Amino acid sequence: MLSRRSFVALQHRNFRLIWIGLLVSFSGSMMQNAALLWHVSLLVSPERKGLALGLVGLVRVLPVIVFSLISGVVADAWDRRKLMLFTQTAAAVVSLALALLAFNGLSVAWPIYALAALGSAVGAFDLPARQALVPMLVPREHLPNAITLNTIMFQTASVVGPAIGGLLIATTSVGWAYLANAVSFAFVIAALLMMRHVPAREPSVGGSRDDVSLHAALEGLRFVFRSPLIRSTMLLDFFATFFSSATALLPIFAQDILQVGATGYGWLYAAPAVGAMVTSAAMVPLTERMRRRGPVLLWAVAGFGLATVVFGLSRSFWLTFFCLAMTGATDTVSMIIRNIVRQFETPDRLRGRMIGVNMVFFMGGPQLGELEAGVVANWLGATFSVVSGGIARAGAAAVAVAGDRRTRDRQHRRRTDAAEIGHSKRQPQSALRAQSKLFSANSASFAVFLIRRRQ
Repeated sequence: MLSRRSFVALQHRNFRLIWIGLLVSFSGSMMQNAALLWHVSLLVSPERKGLALGLVGLVRVLPVIVFSLISGVVADAWDRRKLMLFTQTAAAVVSLALALLAFNGLSVAWPIYALAALGSAVGAFDLPARQALVPMLVPREHLPNAITLNTIMFQTASVVGPAIGGLLIATTSVGWAYLANAVSFAFVIAALLMMRHVPAREPSVGGSRDDVSLHAALEGLRFVFRSPLIRSTMLLDFFATFFSSATALLPIFAQDILQVGATGYGWLYAAPAVGAMVTSAAMVPLTERMRRRGPVLLWAVAGFGLATVVFGLSRSFWLTFFCLAMTGATDTVSMIIRNIVRQFETPDRLRGRMIGVNMVFFMGGPQLGELEAGVVANWLGATFSVVSGGIARAGAAAVAVAGDRRTRDRQHRRRTDAAEIGHSKRQPQSALRAQSKLFSANSASFAVFLIRRRQ
């Protein structure tokens, strides 16, 4: 049940300001994301549509891969609020450029790809600064609530933005969707300017910041790969999303399979966020009391895969909408768990770099997955592409469950053997290192095992 404590992080003025500003800005960004795919689908021939839509994912992920390490270092070295002011302004300029091209009758797709890549490069610097800023705006005990409220904010924007975007496209043109997004950045810029007494770093953490350098970037990379819990959740994130990212194919389903037009497309694009928003609200009072996060994480991954399979087979708008909503609901559960784990496991001086490395996994998986989905759709059809991806994701969860059981069985046998030879006092300290080597090939089951150990 929701209570005042469910929104305790909003009692802090600075967090409340950025939360409201980002709600408006993200609504515009999600509107633009939906409009961009629709725009590309109108500029290419039907036989090239799947590949053309998949290429959007490729041009978006390349800047993330290139800039992920350095952007995390910048977020740790510079004032995060000022860095966000720069990135939000730059993103608004990109949106204005898209609007001008659309209003002037753009007839080829390559300028859209170029601006999408530029916007992704800006986002690569914005996201580490934005996520690393949150722990400086609320006390540590309110951080899980702030993360959950940020998830609610993002999912609300993901419903409102595409729904309004679909209506704008149907009644006017894609140019107005781009322009609306450009205006939306003014709200988060105003929120950043209105903040008071934002510390340069988390007050409870001592030490000095690192300069922007290759050494600092590699330190963040080493931290991630030497932290089994963080590393394993990132690998799980990447592989689970790579096989079941079908967002880029929604214009094909809306135009050719379901035949619901731009308005219906907007709602289909928003459907995952509808499920995610409901789930996020339900999880607000549960995040601080949740136990057994590992099994919950795997059930969420499996549920996403099964919902994707039904979505691919559906020929009903409402069944498709429901299945997409279920993908959003299950993905939100796993996302909240992963974000809480990573924020608590990372010191503030490395938080920006951790988020930068994480971008490669949580953005690289879906975006490369969209390319994979587009290529498969171009060869074998959109339905086969979506269904096969859902089966792969559900299968990965099943393998992870089996691996988790083997992990616990081996752990139990190791403890029993240690007790029999009189080394039971040394076993708890050595068990985690032994399991890290044993299960490095099965990141999902290892992530679940580690989460169990921390609870």
